Amino acid sequence: MTVFLDSSALVKRYADEPGAGLVRALDDGVVCAIARVEVPAALWRKHRLGELDAEDASVLVQQFEWEWRGDVATNPLFAVVALTDSVLDEAARACARHGLRAYDAVQLGAAVAARRADPDITTFACYDHELAGAALQEGFAVLP
Repeated sequence: MTVFLDSSALVKRYADEPGAGLVRALDDGVVCAIARVEVPAALWRKHRLGELDAEDASVLVQQFEWEWRGDVATNPLFAVVALTDSVLDEAARACARHGLRAYDAVQLGAAVAARRADPDITTFACYDHELAGAALQEGFAVLP
């Protein structure tokens, strides 16, 4: 099973919060390119809120960035869906169909585009109630 992970799920790979075990147990994942910004932003926000100290936030962001890029010996951990015109077109339609916020619609548009390219992507990991409901309506199984 290949899972599309929105940023709310992906953050749980790095931060200790409810649902982290489920996300960390996933072997691989497909993500939207905007996660490259959303995940570090969420981790640094946790620091500003006092949930992480600066050193821990820095380490978690570095881990995410290493897994995002990989290195000469290790492939990136995630398959990344680029922000193409077709992804953004799908996102714009998702705003109308589901009343989503912009970046949530982009996440859903990326998942739909990924499933179009690989029909085995049938599961959407998400911890945002509205986005999870929209993913269900689009025919995805939703984790959790």
